Amino acid sequence: MTASPTRATIDEVSAFLAKYPEVEAIDIVLTDAHGIGRGKIIRRHELEGLFAQGRGMPASLFAQDVEGDDVEEALATQNDGGGDSRCWPVAGSLGYIPATGRGVVLVTMFDAAGQPHPGDPRHAMQRQIARAEAMGFHPMGAMELEFYLIDAERDAAGRTQPARYALTKRRSRATNTMSVDELDEMSPFFDAVYAGAKSMDLPLETLISEYAPGQYELTLKYRALARAADDIILAKRLIRATARRFGFEACFMAKPFGDLSGSGMHLHLSLADETGANLFADPAPGDVSPLMLAAIGGVRAGMAESMLILAPFLNSWRRFANTVYSPATNSWGEEDRNVALRIPSGAAKTRHFEHRVAGVDANPYLLAAVTLGTALNGIEHKTDPGAAGPGDGAGFAPLPQSWQEAIATFAGSQTMRDILGEPMHAGFAAIKRAEYAQLASEVTEVEWRLYGFVV
Repeated sequence: MTASPTRATIDEVSAFLAKYPEVEAIDIVLTDAHGIGRGKIIRRHELEGLFAQGRGMPASLFAQDVEGDDVEEALATQNDGGGDSRCWPVAGSLGYIPATGRGVVLVTMFDAAGQPHPGDPRHAMQRQIARAEAMGFHPMGAMELEFYLIDAERDAAGRTQPARYALTKRRSRATNTMSVDELDEMSPFFDAVYAGAKSMDLPLETLISEYAPGQYELTLKYRALARAADDIILAKRLIRATARRFGFEACFMAKPFGDLSGSGMHLHLSLADETGANLFADPAPGDVSPLMLAAIGGVRAGMAESMLILAPFLNSWRRFANTVYSPATNSWGEEDRNVALRIPSGAAKTRHFEHRVAGVDANPYLLAAVTLGTALNGIEHKTDPGAAGPGDGAGFAPLPQSWQEAIATFAGSQTMRDILGEPMHAGFAAIKRAEYAQLASEVTEVEWRLYGFVV
């Protein structure tokens, strides 16, 4: 037996198998650069071996586009000959999804020398967490999850449409923001989601009917940042799997409908000391922590270079067309939902800031890595956050105005290279260049409609 570098133990396996004697299969999930789960389904008798010896998978999974095709320029950053690297379970992530009848466990990759694989986005986050801990900080956080529930069948015009309510089978096209009745009509589905979350030790909390037909938001418990990022990966899997069993699909695009609200993934972040005390707490009534202000200054300073992580796809940029609650600057302020970095009101001991720019399509590990990394830069350099307010983000570099500009800005960023590591940075930039080139070469139906027979 080999000692697991993730500190996952056989005790976790024993407890799971005893609790779920009927489970015959387990999904093992490695999160790629896009946040997509890649892996295998193993049988019950193989689970102990996964925890004892790990499992081989190719590192080329981190050099693939969203369709699972290799990107040659990204493969060139690996230099591993194409052989398998070893994946080990993430401690505490083994759970059961009632909708599928299978278990699920997250894994993370290590190279032939037993070191964290530089292409694995979870390791990029862990490096920044280790950096914070070396500075005496313990990062804490939570991410909100906005998404649409979409009918499996399209309407008469071939367009996607909101899912029918699970209870009444009625379909509403009203916005119904924060409607409790809407939640009740969809309650059989969400009851199943919450039941699954309980089986997975997944701390799903408040449910909200969001700002468009078929759009919802789930919040998750505030806890250690690594667990908070794992929570998002597991929550997406749970929601998708459960939705399929109800005859509809969960959609985590940032902007699935051009005329409706986009879906964000707001990250709440603070730093604690070794006792768990919040280091962002107000030092005195009415005063904001200088440590938090410096962190906000660092995030503001690095936001332009990090935009490709926050908005990684072409569709991501459609969300910024309507900037109501989708900030398109690096502004900050207290209790203001029109800024990028918001300090919510609340008790002094719970003070933190909320990063509101990322779409729900962002990779939560990379989002956590760049937000924490730039916050630590701000603390190290005592970066002044500048004036509060929803203005144009004056005082720091302007944000990219397009996906293409974001790719170029990210690719040329030493800050992102330092935070993510050279292989991860170069590989992600290469994948996004290839994705841009593919989409730029395709002629859309809209182009045919506008230009095909009139110019």
